[in-house]
Amino acid sequence: MAKSGNAIIALAAGAAIGAVAALLYAPDSGEKTRKKLTRQAKKTQSDIEKKTRETYNSLTHKATELKGTVSERIDSALSSASYKADDAIVALEDKLEQLRAKNAKLQKPGTVQEAVDKVKANV
Repeated sequence: MAKSGNAIIALAAGAAIGAVAALLYAPDSGEKTRKKLTRQAKKTQSDIEKKTRETYNSLTHKATELKGTVSERIDSALSSASYKADDAIVALEDKLEQLRAKNAKLQKPGTVQEAVDKVKANV
């Protein structure tokens, strides 16, 4: 963006310098010189407008590309994090089942029915 702004400023400065030089070295009459300056000013204005439109379109295009790229990266990161979270949940569930099994072995049956159920489960 700074390069485009500098280009526009340089273009305007060049046009102004050219206009002054034309006035100083013009062999034409004042009326012809004014017409030339008017044409040159209109041409310079047109060039500046064209360059401004080109710069705006370029920046708009780049902003759109960047938005797409950032959005894709966010989606990818979220998807990856989701898979990792799912893997962690599965690992924790497995560990929980192992701990429940160890805990069940340590518990003494409180009732006759619990003792019978425990024996049946081991068979």
